[in-house]
Amino acid sequence: MKRWVFLFPGQGSQYVGMGKDFYESYPKVRELFHRADEILGMDITRLCFEGPEDVLTQTHNVQPAITVANLACLTVLAHHEIYPAAAAGHSLGEYSALYAAGVLSLEDTLKLVRWRGLYMHEASLETPGAMAAVMDMPEERLQNLCRLCDVEIANINSPDQIIITGPVDAVDKALKASAAEGAKKCVKLSVSGPWHSRCMESARQKFEPHVRAAAFADPTIPIVNNVDATPLKDAAEAPEKLVRQICGAVLWKQSMEWFLANGYDHFVEVGPKKVLRGLLRRIDRKVTIHNVEDAATLASFLQANGAEV
Repeated sequence: MKRWVFLFPGQGSQYVGMGKDFYESYPKVRELFHRADEILGMDITRLCFEGPEDVLTQTHNVQPAITVANLACLTVLAHHEIYPAAAAGHSLGEYSALYAAGVLSLEDTLKLVRWRGLYMHEASLETPGAMAAVMDMPEERLQNLCRLCDVEIANINSPDQIIITGPVDAVDKALKASAAEGAKKCVKLSVSGPWHSRCMESARQKFEPHVRAAAFADPTIPIVNNVDATPLKDAAEAPEKLVRQICGAVLWKQSMEWFLANGYDHFVEVGPKKVLRGLLRRIDRKVTIHNVEDAATLASFLQANGAEV
């Protein structure tokens, strides 16, 4: 029997219309969206399906929106009796993974991502910054360069892609230095804040009481956390890891390597787009990786899995 690792995407994977296919076809998905509207006190259903895009992409809106879209895909897979043997989520996606692993309730999951998005948005206004992708540069050399330029590593996504973060001038300086040091490519990202950096400290402080107030349960499946690329041991560990994640780096490459080292070789990206599918192929081309976000990708996945469409 295949052991599927469910991977949940985060901010940046959104698009207007995400989740609509499943909403129209599955009563439980409609129920999920309507419940999310109630919990969040906002019309998340309309935001996901109609946008407009400039409103959807605002951090305080997009974080709950992507989470609901992820959980809609999870709901559909459960309908077809496909369940995760393990899970992980990229940054914001970690909350969807915690829900999938039984660690957080739907209400706590949605309320936390709503507060997280709001406080990160406020922090980005207080302390503006930038992020950039550095391609094909050894991690250790880039770490040294970041120290010299006073920026931080936000994401280690794959062997050839690391994201840096920090104040605008410092990121610009680091990009020039990276290019001079032989990085294959350096690209400034179109993001609204310096995520996963010390610039998010005010967000971390405001967010922590909400995390401490949430109810956590022991995971029912292995869930590998961003901050240390190791599985969550129990409920007591979860709050600290989520709080640290606000300013800490997302160790995605190391998280995927943990799964591979522990015999997992079947993965499915559960949520909009296929960013994580692409990253995993850059980490190990031999693994099986699918994505499920709409009727077409679901049909492809079910056929490959030998399940009924």
